[in-house]
Amino acid sequence: MALARTRSVGLVGVRGHLVDVEAAITNGTPGLHLFGLPDTALSEARGRVRAAILHSGEDWPSRHVTVALGPADLPKGGAGFDLAIAVAVLAAAGVLPLTACAEPVMIGELGLDGRLRPVQGALPAVMAAAEAGFRSVVVPRANREEAELVPGLRVLAVASLRGLLCELRGDPPPEEPEPQGPEAYSVLEARPSRRGMLDLADVRGQAAGRRALEISAAGGHHLFLLGPPGCGKTMLAERLPSLLPPLERQTALEVTAIHSVAGTLPPGQPLIGDPPFQAPHHTASRTAMIGGGSGRRVRPGAISLAHAGVLFIDEAPEFSGGVLDSMRQPMEQGEVRIDRTAFTVRFPALFTLVMAANPCPCAAAKVLQCRCTPAIRSRYLSRISGPLLDRVDLKLELSPATRAELRYDLEAAESSATVSARVLEARERALKRMAGLPWRTNSEVPGPELRRRFAPPPEALLPLELALQDGSLSARGMDRALRAAWTIADLAGRETPAPWDTAEALSFWQGHTS
Repeated sequence: MALARTRSVGLVGVRGHLVDVEAAITNGTPGLHLFGLPDTALSEARGRVRAAILHSGEDWPSRHVTVALGPADLPKGGAGFDLAIAVAVLAAAGVLPLTACAEPVMIGELGLDGRLRPVQGALPAVMAAAEAGFRSVVVPRANREEAELVPGLRVLAVASLRGLLCELRGDPPPEEPEPQGPEAYSVLEARPSRRGMLDLADVRGQAAGRRALEISAAGGHHLFLLGPPGCGKTMLAERLPSLLPPLERQTALEVTAIHSVAGTLPPGQPLIGDPPFQAPHHTASRTAMIGGGSGRRVRPGAISLAHAGVLFIDEAPEFSGGVLDSMRQPMEQGEVRIDRTAFTVRFPALFTLVMAANPCPCAAAKVLQCRCTPAIRSRYLSRISGPLLDRVDLKLELSPATRAELRYDLEAAESSATVSARVLEARERALKRMAGLPWRTNSEVPGPELRRRFAPPPEALLPLELALQDGSLSARGMDRALRAAWTIADLAGRETPAPWDTAEALSFWQGHTS
């Protein structure tokens, strides 16, 4: 009996697991038998691998071929195991040296002609190989830049099975054409960054909206904007990413891994360095929002795709109530958890939520044009549940900008670069204050730690205590107002919040600022 082993990576969410790919050639009925909880796409590897081997100029073993993927109890899916299976079969057949194919971790989907197609989730797969102690990986040529983001690894990017076989045998590489179609995405020109296209100076008027946006960016606070059409809600929300600092290296790798698994990496941009922006349509389902899918391939939803960035929910009352409320747990825990019978998938989901809504369903631009009764307006806005709004730190009702504001802001409006500089300074103050602690922004600090470690002076708490006494502020609302007060103090360069900082934070939480 001939036996050979290679290795590949199976993905569960954005976490990779090393998989041993063992091939044994024995006497018996000719054919390839695959074991190890494969899904449909992986089960179909039998045909792809056999055709790829034959088109690469190799002989298919005319004996019984058994391929086992271990650990056997780990669900495995996708076509990324094709390359490892093909190499293991050829090594078991004696046409490849066993030592050459035992070390590298192999990731790639095979076409029927032997070409290697790019795979989704290449980055987290390569990261898993590095964490397991391996020092070399084989990936499709189109995934080269993505794989090279992981330091300390030798990345062998090949275009075909034939090219890999020549490399493993020590033969000269074959002449192969440049990839075409989907395989060529990595050499496409990168799209311009959203940060450079949208500027806060484009927004005319809305001084309170600009202030709320700055506080949201500095502390990672969720924001709710209410106002008639055309008042600037969408413009403000779209410019929030331009106020956020670039992603740190580790965070950028996390974000890139999520988009790699989802297949949404921008062309020519192997590493996402800017905070992402997601704006799902109001017809989006709960699965599209939080993630999911059939079978064993669970994909991230809009919440996880907005990790370390902004999730914009425009026309929030038009969304299904269940879809909106599905965000409540991720807003508290910073991750999405999807449970299946055989496994559990976790996706990071630490995002800044911005919701926007019109005051009524008719969406009249002016109050005099609206014919909606108070009951209709109340019923419309009540589609956004109280528990969800209770988790939003900043609430603001906007009015259309006046002619004077539009004229004045032509010269006085601050740019995103000016505001983002203040945001960066405020974040650095918060990081210095939270040195040695696991939190990065004020919005992440838990309530008990907020009161224990970062309690403001008694005089600063007076506005919040009065609101708590008259019932206009809940205990959760007090914690959220305190977080926003710390951010306001950081923006002003104060060591601790002043009474006017907590008063402003309370006004934003109650939605009384205008």
